[in-house]
Amino acid sequence: MSIVIVGGGLAGGTAATELREQGHTGPVVLVGAEQHAPYERPPLSKGYLLGNDPIDDAFVHPRDWYAEHDVDLRTGVEATALDTDAHTVTLSTGETLAYERLLLATGAEPRRLALTEEAGIPTAYLRTIEDSDRLKEAFGRGGRIAVVGAGWIGLEAAAAARSAGCDVTVFETADLPLLRVLGPTVATAFADLHRAHGVDLRLGTSVTASDLDGADLVVAGIGVTPRVALADAAGLAVDNGVLVDAALRAEQAGTGTPVRDVYAVGDIANHAHPVLARRIRVEHWDTAINQAKVAAHNLAGADEVYDALPYFFTDQYDLGMEYVGNAGADDEVVVHGDLEGLAFRAFWLRDGKVVAAMHANDWDATDDLRAAVASGELPAG
Repeated sequence: MSIVIVGGGLAGGTAATELREQGHTGPVVLVGAEQHAPYERPPLSKGYLLGNDPIDDAFVHPRDWYAEHDVDLRTGVEATALDTDAHTVTLSTGETLAYERLLLATGAEPRRLALTEEAGIPTAYLRTIEDSDRLKEAFGRGGRIAVVGAGWIGLEAAAAARSAGCDVTVFETADLPLLRVLGPTVATAFADLHRAHGVDLRLGTSVTASDLDGADLVVAGIGVTPRVALADAAGLAVDNGVLVDAALRAEQAGTGTPVRDVYAVGDIANHAHPVLARRIRVEHWDTAINQAKVAAHNLAGADEVYDALPYFFTDQYDLGMEYVGNAGADDEVVVHGDLEGLAFRAFWLRDGKVVAAMHANDWDATDDLRAAVASGELPAG
């Protein structure tokens, strides 16, 4: 069975790996727009950006692995058209690939900060190795760094810049960083953490060009947009990503029925989660890996559902955090431990059931967090 994987990031690389490790012997073509072989993105805002880890550690495999395992890796190539009836993918090279089964893992791209680009203010994003290299070089020169957006990427970039000795100002329209994800109680801890390390947090405000006067570089961390143009043009159902069912099968626009032999994973997959009982699109490392593994099994003939709980982590200064589940700012939060001392466990409850949990600097907690979310039961403090 011939399989084409469109998207050369972590999800695409993991799917190709899983296919070979599980014994699939048919042709596998992996198409990636970047010149690099598949790699993980978390180091770009963490260990690699901080200068602690070599970039080689980020790659799913050395490039030779793909040829050695008979994976036809095409880098620097984009898919420009998809015909789900004919089972073909057209590439930017002009070549047309036939497939028996197809995996879409086209990822996401940063939202552009029009304010700075139109004003000619030096602006950086953080998505690729080249982006991380640019930031590392800029941070190494010191100076003034402005970060627009206090989400995970913005805060990790701010932490890296401060650790390099830069003056850092963060602008965020919400009243607290990460407010929509964590709610006010835990978000306050992150605000306090960055202020304690000398970051000038400008919260509850929209940034203007004059606010950025004197900045040597602006880092834009205002979210990403799933890359769904290929899927949309092919008639797949698109709504904040590609709609997929519990088994990660892409759905047909207007019908809600699966498209024959097409799957989607990672940042683009708006997934009908069988445990959470609602759709969710997750832009994190763990989801890219584990969705890709399930999709690989299904591409090879299995019929598995993806039911893993969302997970992500962050490292900022001396804070390490892991989060399981999916909560909102309005959910009730219960904290066990020392919130101000950044050694705690937090649990988010909706209708009395635990829907998400996290720890800060409590590395024995992860299994307990997963168990709490899976059961919905709040553990004793």
